[in-house]
Amino acid sequence: MFEARFQSFDDSGERAQSAARVAELRTELKRRGLAGFIVPRADRQQNEYLPASEERLAWLTGFTGSAGAAVVLDDRAALFVDGRYTVQASTQVDGKIFSIEHLVEHPPDQWLEQNLKNGAKVGYDPWLHTSEQVEKLRKACATAGAELVAVDSNPIDGIWRDRPASPTGAVTLREIKLAGEPVTDKLKRIRAEMKKLRADALLVSDPQNVAWAFNIRGADIAHTPLALAFALIPREGRPALYIDAAKLNNDVHHALEEFADVRAPDDLAHDLGKFADKTVRLDQASAADAFTRLLADNGGKPQRGADPIALLKATKNHAEIVGSRAAHKRDGVAVARFLAWFDKEAPSGKLAEIDAVAALESFRRDTGALKDISFPTIAGAGPNGAIVHYRVTRTSNRRIGKNELFLIDSGAQYEDGTTDITRTIVVGTPSGEMRDRFTRVLKGHIAIATAVFPENTSGAQLDPLARTALWQAGLDFDHGTGHGVGSYLSVHEGPARISKLGTIALRRGMILSNEPGYYKTAAYGIRIENLVLVIAAPEPVGAEKPLNAFETLTLAPIDRRLIDVQMLTSKERAWVDSYHERVNEMLGPLVDPPTRKWLEKATQALNVSKRTQPRRSSPRKRGPRPKSKRR
Repeated sequence: MFEARFQSFDDSGERAQSAARVAELRTELKRRGLAGFIVPRADRQQNEYLPASEERLAWLTGFTGSAGAAVVLDDRAALFVDGRYTVQASTQVDGKIFSIEHLVEHPPDQWLEQNLKNGAKVGYDPWLHTSEQVEKLRKACATAGAELVAVDSNPIDGIWRDRPASPTGAVTLREIKLAGEPVTDKLKRIRAEMKKLRADALLVSDPQNVAWAFNIRGADIAHTPLALAFALIPREGRPALYIDAAKLNNDVHHALEEFADVRAPDDLAHDLGKFADKTVRLDQASAADAFTRLLADNGGKPQRGADPIALLKATKNHAEIVGSRAAHKRDGVAVARFLAWFDKEAPSGKLAEIDAVAALESFRRDTGALKDISFPTIAGAGPNGAIVHYRVTRTSNRRIGKNELFLIDSGAQYEDGTTDITRTIVVGTPSGEMRDRFTRVLKGHIAIATAVFPENTSGAQLDPLARTALWQAGLDFDHGTGHGVGSYLSVHEGPARISKLGTIALRRGMILSNEPGYYKTAAYGIRIENLVLVIAAPEPVGAEKPLNAFETLTLAPIDRRLIDVQMLTSKERAWVDSYHERVNEMLGPLVDPPTRKWLEKATQALNVSKRTQPRRSSPRKRGPRPKSKRR
């Protein structure tokens, strides 16, 4: 049928080898005089997606989720995952070796405090933890009467004999028509922010920020076009870019040398030593604890805080916005073709989750512009849809049954933009409960899409709009309502987000997701996700503050069969009809005739028939009518 080029469906297969690997790790720790070791899912830059050479946690435990950590002591071990991965961890990890702990409710520092023996020495790799993380761990160890020790080399690397080589993906220059701003102008803006922070230099440890600042893209990490690189930007003088020369051809190397010194990664530690008595800004979210130690040991002054590049990058310029609109239109064609295909094939009962993932990736490849998917596709049928970050494998693959919901969350990387979309589709006839829950999620989605808010409004202030209709029924969802999205960069981009923890003000030019949901354990999952752009809103007469609103970028039908029209207000119905009319107008001329026919039906106006109209309030009671007079 369809071939999935980018998505792997094989189970990790590491579980069976976990016991031997943990035993060998304990032998190595004993040789080093350590009673335990902390294994985060991280690389030197705290990337969300890791190159194969950095997947130490997966190699040791078998767990392949995007967030987690393990602690191995001489007599016990624990794996820490958040609520998204408790089910996955129980199937991938040997429970006889690792206890499964909640990463948030019972984090590693608390576990260490409760399980360490007095006098024990616990190792950690200072290149894989931030200083903030280390401080929590050190405090916990001290409370237990133990000691946290930085290791010179990672003990897992010494026993991982078939460890993959570090990636050397080719670096490309981002054309100015896509970047919208030359590097020299970006450096001026970065230095202006550094001046406000009173920083003498900025260490750029997040490769997303390196990519944006120097207008480069790479191929070192799956799903995100990044080059693993660092940069050091002094407030005065030439910046330095630390990157493996094998990733640069002569033209790229020459172009970068016009505005930066291109140096080997090993030179960075030496160069930081030149900043004695100088203040160096470190990104608290991505800078390794090793950098704090290096600066302090050489008389420098580490200043931990947010990297100012992150906010500059999140606010898209005109070229990036134009590119995103084009990418979403192109992606909308692929998604429409998929939805039409799915509606035709799913009722047969022969489709499985992997079939749907492979088909969607194939339709995206047909655009001729796909670089990669932007994250592993989430495709959950029935109860699998209730697992928020479910990832189908050959083992978990489930047939898509009749009268159940299918949730598919996917995205694409195109050179002009990054996409992320979730649609929930019914196969057959939905239950009344399904329609009720779907419509409540839709009401929350519309509330965000139509929000008008003053400047300096944070994502946390908007988040309740997405939940109100669910709250009214005693329901909620446990993830954030929206995350930032990059411009041919990470599909999960900070610092702005729409969530209970979203403290950053939303600025014009930011692109975020709008994705409320509802999940009934072991039954079904619902999520409706579009990407939105923060734009200026029309200001009413007498307005005292500038107002912002959202422009919806994503173009794809929302399943009308799941909407209980009676539950929508007239304004909500108008939004759905207007959105669908726009989807049909923009995608109709670009799709094949069968898809166009399906699209026209899928985007029809909501039908408020007499049977489905909201009940009117009872008429006022009147006295008996007078009898008509006969002539």
